[in-house]
Amino acid sequence: MADPFGFLKYERKDNPFRPVAERILDFEELQVPLSEEDRQKQAARCMACGIPFCHSGEFYGGGRAVSGCPNDNLIPEWNDLLYKGDYKRAFERLSRTNPFPEMTGRVCPAPCEKGCTEALNGSGVTIHDNERFIIDTAFENGWVEESGRPAYRTGFKVAVIGSGPAGLSTAWRLNKLGHTVTVYERSDRFGGLLMYGIPNMKLDKEIVQRRINLMEKLGINFVANTEVGRDVTADDLLKQYDRVVLATGASVPRDLDVPGRHLSGVRFAVDFLTETTKNVLASDNKKLGPTLEGKHVLVIGGGDTGNDCIGTAVRLGAASVKQLEITPEPPEKRLPTNPWPQYPMIKRIGYGQEEANFVQDTELTTYATSTTEFIGADRGQVIAAKTNKVGPGFKPIEGTEEIIKADLVLLAMGFTGAEKSLFEQFGVQSVYDDYSTNNDRVFVAGDARRGPSLVIWGIREGRKAAEKIDQGLRIMVAQ
Repeated sequence: MADPFGFLKYERKDNPFRPVAERILDFEELQVPLSEEDRQKQAARCMACGIPFCHSGEFYGGGRAVSGCPNDNLIPEWNDLLYKGDYKRAFERLSRTNPFPEMTGRVCPAPCEKGCTEALNGSGVTIHDNERFIIDTAFENGWVEESGRPAYRTGFKVAVIGSGPAGLSTAWRLNKLGHTVTVYERSDRFGGLLMYGIPNMKLDKEIVQRRINLMEKLGINFVANTEVGRDVTADDLLKQYDRVVLATGASVPRDLDVPGRHLSGVRFAVDFLTETTKNVLASDNKKLGPTLEGKHVLVIGGGDTGNDCIGTAVRLGAASVKQLEITPEPPEKRLPTNPWPQYPMIKRIGYGQEEANFVQDTELTTYATSTTEFIGADRGQVIAAKTNKVGPGFKPIEGTEEIIKADLVLLAMGFTGAEKSLFEQFGVQSVYDDYSTNNDRVFVAGDARRGPSLVIWGIREGRKAAEKIDQGLRIMVAQ
């Protein structure tokens, strides 16, 4: 620990957000990095704890939640090196476990910070922003390409189906280990969730494309607009490659089976966000016209996706935005049942919610509310939603019915899991904890294996799956 008193000398200081009035006019990145001097001060706040909960990755809640970083990042080590100004070594430590810090340093909710010892009685270290500074500096100095170059080629070939966080992480690690990797993506661009599921203001697509370009330069092959079962068969891939990795994510959105669901204007959030990102990519200046001008937008569901829909609707000039959550309003502070170092289940105001509150006077979010019906006009266009309040067990409360005006309804209720057809084509019936399946040549990683989760989970899954595959291939050679 370079500065044993850093946590006493410096207050937490995050990368500041651009003013709301300015940022809602475009799809440019939300935050502006601190100066180099301020960033080093923030790194000095790390106490290099004897037991660093920030990178412990301790599971709780039946193994579905984690305290600290699930990717086991060596956080105190690179915080210390950042404070000392040894940025290259900080990058080397960071990239040992996380191949894509430019992604997580922008979009991760940072469970590491919530598990930070300083968060017990105050504000945790700005691990998320420190990570972004390190990787941005590494790209500026050309260190990233150097770190990813394989020393030799093994002669083995691996196909990765899906180019989201898990697929890219698998490909990066396997390539580094010397295997020849081809990534197949059914969309027109690579990145999966990173490209189309997260709006440009949270993760600039130039950042994603920069990584794809580098991976291609390092020898990874990318094939777009290719779907297994339509453009290529599972048998074809098993003939061409020694191993196949299914990393297609949890792409099935949760639907709302109520009367009127078929109406025009009732859409899945992911389709809305994808369409908007494609329009942003087609624009010259990351600005779009008021395509929702005069429209009343209803977002059903909370979480990051709901918040992203709200921020996007504001930028597209919606006349009003309303958000419904079926769960009760979260507490302002931790409950006794949610102690540190668990992730705090408290009420937060996201960037999109802040923006909606800025442009409209009406209340944005209504909690403990269920949607029971969508009401349409003569031509099949949605014009309103019928709702009611719910109590324990989400049971409707009589006398609380309400009609909410809505020209566009966005279903942002999460995802249920992976598409099963791909598994069936490869004959996958069982998926094991070590990423293998009943087909010894087929592996599964990321949300396709463990269900909907965070980008950092996908990165961890990809890295671990790649190491498992590499181990098996090397055993083949030894035999």
